[in-house]
Amino acid sequence: MTRVKSICVFCGASNGKNPQHMENAIAFGKMMAERGITLVYGGGRIGLMGAVADAVMKNGGKVVGIIPAHLDDIEVGHKGLSELIVCKSMYERKVEMFKRSDAFVTLAGGLGSLDEAFEALTLRQLGIHDKPLVFMNALGYWDKCLDMIDGIIEDGFARESNRNLFTVAETLDEVFEQLEAEPAPKFDPREKLL
Repeated sequence: MTRVKSICVFCGASNGKNPQHMENAIAFGKMMAERGITLVYGGGRIGLMGAVADAVMKNGGKVVGIIPAHLDDIEVGHKGLSELIVCKSMYERKVEMFKRSDAFVTLAGGLGSLDEAFEALTLRQLGIHDKPLVFMNALGYWDKCLDMIDGIIEDGFARESNRNLFTVAETLDEVFEQLEAEPAPKFDPREKLL
């Protein structure tokens, strides 16, 4: 079983239209803090990403934000974190997030969240890391994306076993249950990571 000490959360830099996504981000941050799990995320203080970070901090948790310099102004880099790392590029951001995390959770988000989640998924497929990845599918948010993955498998461009690279949770409690149920990683990803 996996002992998760830090979770990299991918989520939107906007609030989205349905307030349930914001409520989930805040609740997830509180749940992380209560469990003593460090949040690693993209470093912004707006949207869902800011909300999850604020909730962790408000509840006594630790937050590491990682933001490229060119996004520091656009995403309004969060100055109230345990640690804010300003890096040079999106590539460096992802490498730092991946190195500092024991697991990945994708809440509702946009193209950036999708990019980050799929890179984590691809790196797991390639054996670069062996960390759990959970899609939080509140309100069926990720249904179309998951259907696309099924289509890719059905059309022979990915293996059936690729469905085992991630799990899907319908509730926040399920996210933690799935992370705890994952087997411990088979190797130290720092040996292989980028």
